[in-house]
Amino acid sequence: MLATNKTRANLPGELTSLSAAQLSSAIRSGQVSCVETMQAYLERIQTFNPVLNAIVSMLDADTCLAEARRADEELARGEYRGWMHGIPHAVKDLANAAGLPTSLGSPIFAGTMPEADDLHIARIRNAGAIFIGKTNVPEFGMGSQSYNSVFGVTRNAYEPALAAGGSSGGAAAGMAIQMLPIADGSDMVGSLRNPANFCNVVGLRPAPGRVPRWPAVNAWGRLSVQGPMARTVAEAALMLSAIAGPDPRAPLAIREPGRSLALPLERDFKGVTIAWSRDFGGLPVDPDVTSAIEAKRGVFDDLGMNVIPGEPDFAGADEVFKTLRAWSFIQGYGDLLEKHRDQIKDTVIWNLEAGMALSGPQVARAEMDRTTLYHRVRRFMERHEFMVFPVSQVPPFDVNTPYPTEIDGVRMETYIDWMKSCYYVTVTGLPAISVPCGFTSSGLPVGLQIVGRHEDELGVLQLAHAFEQATQTWKVRPSVAGL
Repeated sequence: MLATNKTRANLPGELTSLSAAQLSSAIRSGQVSCVETMQAYLERIQTFNPVLNAIVSMLDADTCLAEARRADEELARGEYRGWMHGIPHAVKDLANAAGLPTSLGSPIFAGTMPEADDLHIARIRNAGAIFIGKTNVPEFGMGSQSYNSVFGVTRNAYEPALAAGGSSGGAAAGMAIQMLPIADGSDMVGSLRNPANFCNVVGLRPAPGRVPRWPAVNAWGRLSVQGPMARTVAEAALMLSAIAGPDPRAPLAIREPGRSLALPLERDFKGVTIAWSRDFGGLPVDPDVTSAIEAKRGVFDDLGMNVIPGEPDFAGADEVFKTLRAWSFIQGYGDLLEKHRDQIKDTVIWNLEAGMALSGPQVARAEMDRTTLYHRVRRFMERHEFMVFPVSQVPPFDVNTPYPTEIDGVRMETYIDWMKSCYYVTVTGLPAISVPCGFTSSGLPVGLQIVGRHEDELGVLQLAHAFEQATQTWKVRPSVAGL
């Protein structure tokens, strides 16, 4: 049954402006139907996706509406599948969802239909979500700019001439313009944090094992993780609670149940010590990014926190990350070089060849150096409960630029060097979040990166929530007139 105007009296005129939590409550209470919700999002997608190219492999409207009607019928029978019941969802195109093709952003795999959901996607489906398509990514997720030869490039909702980031760029852009209420993503270089930072939404990189990975080529890998993206921190926590939790098929899975992360996020931070660093101790950072972040430093003072300038020694992080990343890509895609070299972009070929050239001693040294780095950072964080950094070293850049080659006069050696501000944190394995912070002088989003102690996602979410509530930056949505 469709909701009546009377039951919707307390809802805004545009359903897509509701948060995922508000939408969930409205559907369950009968204020709005799943069909109405789907219609609102399909109209939004029809209007903005041709410009932004955030959602790909989109199902046709009739199929989506049929699924929404089925969800309404379930509710009418008293069947409620979970907090995402009837909520439209697009899956990142690096993850498998039965009934939707997985291209990985590569012509080699374009149109490939998986037989089953990946574990975290199955959990989203079981929570009641209706899958409507995929979100765009770079080829194999390599690089923090979401373009590929299959679907093209995803544009930034705040300025379509600029990039949306990556590899979860389609997810971030889709949420920014309210084509999606919430999203899933993954992160190795910074693929949850960078696009969130570019698009004024939230992206949380959890600790390895918080969201179990299955299937996985290497079940023991710790660089890449799955995690939530959302418009607000509270919704990121809600999504994390749905996809986190142990599974016997994932040997690194943290045993703590996901529901423990859905606790209230309010917390008193008086007297808590944080380390504040504008450049990780010497990385080049665009002055516009620095200015936007420095403008909000006082928020932590207002929360009663002890803000101490400084950062741990990240010596060796760059070489460790590049070695282990190249090694992991060989595990996943190494056999493609010989058969499909002509269908792989140059930067991916370079990274795969770097992995092929690695020796056993080099990989062993990287693992040992990573251990040394972890303990160095751990000791630093015994004195600081959180660290606060820039998310990305640059603001959103030209959508036709594959990657920044220079930052504040410093040349970048590789296509990922501009993301050191994210992957230095990746190497530590610590949870980190990108939360909306402010805007550059030209109105481009800038996020703040909050890093917590080992497996303390809840603490990270709590501090990000307090910062978000104090700043309200997330409410500044793109101007529809600008698209």
